[in-house]
Amino acid sequence: MLQDLSTPTWREARSNILETERLMLRRPTLADVKVIARLANDRRIAENTRRLPHPYSQDHAVDFVRATAHCRETVFLIEHDNAPIGLVGLDTTDPEAPELGYWLGVEFWGRGFGTEAARAAIDFFFEEFDNDHLHAGARVTNPASRNILEKCGFQWSGVELHRFEALGSSTPVDRFRLSRGVWSSLKSWGNSTRRAR
Repeated sequence: MLQDLSTPTWREARSNILETERLMLRRPTLADVKVIARLANDRRIAENTRRLPHPYSQDHAVDFVRATAHCRETVFLIEHDNAPIGLVGLDTTDPEAPELGYWLGVEFWGRGFGTEAARAAIDFFFEEFDNDHLHAGARVTNPASRNILEKCGFQWSGVELHRFEALGSSTPVDRFRLSRGVWSSLKSWGNSTRRAR
């Protein structure tokens, strides 16, 4: 059943696990802090992710995991072969402009994991929430991220300036939008499955 983002029931969906052909997506816990900090502590990731500081410490990871229990974001830890490789999330702070975000540890780049995880999160979003559009962004200097968004059906909608914590300044970001109709027509990319936990 679809949920309206304005209702408090959005938190119920956060306990689910999403599974794809190669990945499992689940809620991060404090037990994941060390590996999240290790993966995120790379300038190449921070420079392409708006909210990641650099250097990224275990304290940052603890604060992040604790915050996921209280914020209007649905965050999934991405696992491959039972090992964490990155994060994907849906920020619903602005109900009029929900946004997809993701990052992978550098050693996992270029293997299709980003697209696979993004598609699972997109399926989750359109199945759980009653929005007609999902938004996303990628630095104009990050063609790999733009490629993931385009493979998922996102359409370019313009360029905006966004502040990046690791850079300490604003930089141009390509903005993208995915409509429910386009998602529905592309759904043949395969299904992610969900288990309640």
